Amino acid sequence: MRIFVIGLMGSGKSTIGRRLSARTGWPYIDNDALVEEVAGRTAPQIEADDGVEALHDAERAAFEHALTIPPPVILGVAGFVVVEPELRARMAAAGTVIWLRARPETLRLRVGTGRGRREDATNIEWIRSVVAERTPAFEEAADIVIDVDRLRPRHVVDKIVRRLGIEPDQAEAASTSSS
Repeated sequence: MRIFVIGLMGSGKSTIGRRLSARTGWPYIDNDALVEEVAGRTAPQIEADDGVEALHDAERAAFEHALTIPPPVILGVAGFVVVEPELRARMAAAGTVIWLRARPETLRLRVGTGRGRREDATNIEWIRSVVAERTPAFEEAADIVIDVDRLRPRHVVDKIVRRLGIEPDQAEAASTSSS
């Protein structure tokens, strides 16, 4: 099984991915780590040095690399991948897509000072516009939608495990049978 975790900045992709990994025993690989692996630089470095198009190229390459990782695996996915129709279709065909959906106010609260994030990450109007712009693509991509606004991470993971029909012993069996 290949699980793609999608959501906007602040939705909890990394936190949930790591916790889901701990629960299932499957590896979690974050988009930022894949970008750095394929490009040799962090996403913020790429954007600062070469611009947003270069970052999107790196995110595309990271996604292509992610598709070569043998399942079972849990992958955090860049928003760019979700909004690109071709990549979104390939993602949907390659695994189960889980959307961690959150209101703009929740996303704003969770990004805090915005340190280590894009410059406009703390601007609520920018966040609202991104939510409005990307929601149709996220809806189309998602097999499972979890509203995370009022849930603790462990409850989000519980919901995911239930929706996938995976109990810990099944997760371990799936992990060892695909080795």
